[in-house]
Amino acid sequence: MSDDLNNRGPADRTRVNVNEDYEARYWADKWHVSMEELRAAVDRVGVMAKDVERALKH
Repeated sequence: MSDDLNNRGPADRTRVNVNEDYEARYWADKWHVSMEELRAAVDRVGVMAKDVERALKH
């Protein structure tokens, strides 16, 4: 359920949503990057998690 605040992971694990703080923190923690690095990667490659992960690893 999307309103369940106990569920701290993203609702759609294929997309990175940097507009929801808890989702952005989840992805930043998962990939060990800062929020700024995460947002910059999303700006560069879009919201697809596989593309963002690839961009952050290079």
